[in-house]
Amino acid sequence: MEALQIYWWFVISLLGGLLVFLLFVQGGQTFLWPGGSSSTKSLMVNALGRKWELTFTTLVTFGGAFFASFPLYYSTSFGGAYWLWMLILLSFILQAVSYEFRTKPGNIFGTRTYDCFLCFNGCAGCVLLGCAVGMQFFGADFEVSRQSILNPGAPVISVWNHWHGFAEIFSIRNLLLGFTVLFLARTLGVMFLYRNVDAPDKVLFARKCRSRIISNGIVFVLLFLCFMGALLTAQGYTMGADGHFSAVSNKYLWNFIDLWWIGIVFLIGVAMVLYAIIRVIISASFRSQGFWWMGIGVVLVVTCLFCVSGYNNTAYLPSISHPDSSLTISNSSSTRFTLQVMAWVTLLLPIVLGYIAYVWHKLTSPAISTTELSESDHNY
Repeated sequence: MEALQIYWWFVISLLGGLLVFLLFVQGGQTFLWPGGSSSTKSLMVNALGRKWELTFTTLVTFGGAFFASFPLYYSTSFGGAYWLWMLILLSFILQAVSYEFRTKPGNIFGTRTYDCFLCFNGCAGCVLLGCAVGMQFFGADFEVSRQSILNPGAPVISVWNHWHGFAEIFSIRNLLLGFTVLFLARTLGVMFLYRNVDAPDKVLFARKCRSRIISNGIVFVLLFLCFMGALLTAQGYTMGADGHFSAVSNKYLWNFIDLWWIGIVFLIGVAMVLYAIIRVIISASFRSQGFWWMGIGVVLVVTCLFCVSGYNNTAYLPSISHPDSSLTISNSSSTRFTLQVMAWVTLLLPIVLGYIAYVWHKLTSPAISTTELSESDHNY
């Protein structure tokens, strides 16, 4: 049973890493302010529009995997902090509507309104997702009472404060992670556009992209260092053999030390991200490889962060008001039978990933151009 729980937490962690990588779509959308060159903006929108469904699908898959493998987290976080998750859902609904109707003739809002919706999804979606993940490290105010499920009047297992997750948006440490994710997504988004858009004015577009990589990359690195400082000095909770939780100072630092192999992979991912940013800035010829170097590094870093939040008897959703209500991978998982059946299903993942890679290549090779848009019968 423990091996299955460890395996499924790794699957969840990997899906989280892939989701953060795919947020480059949201990051690219933050540069779609109304105005500017209409031809270049159309290229940017269509380059991102061909990928937005991957981000949305991965988010749904991430939530579905959590529901199937760790249902108590799903009911506690999604069911309790519903204002936070509803705002996230709203931002992604606006994204879907914008790509669908942005260029439809006779749309009642106009293209500029949909561009604002895409910017909102890019900014708010990243920050709010960062706040939601921040609860896994820094905790939230809730209480879990399993006996309440037998109460016919109020069969609710998890009880939150009256803010129902809205207060978590204003937590300094959660916001720190949220803005770190935002500027990470913006940096990745610029790298993607730099690589996949064949703008009419190539020199000007390349200059703008490299300038944005410098500014957003520097802000991201500074925010990431601040977040890691807050994380490594944060108090965490460990579940003892009696099922009770005890507070541990610098818990996540100790997790990196105890799980040293995860720490090594984490440092490799950080090095890949920094290498990609620096090389793209100093070498224009590296733009085709920079996006993938940074993307793979992001997947490694985020996967490792999720791992240290749940392994080593760590509460991956700490309750700051009722520590014994905190969730771990052992007290919140599905039954052995469910985990076993789903483990067999994951053997199909290589086939799915291979299909995604094939479709990705077909949709991005060669770089999108105005000629291609004029010949296409489906534009965003």
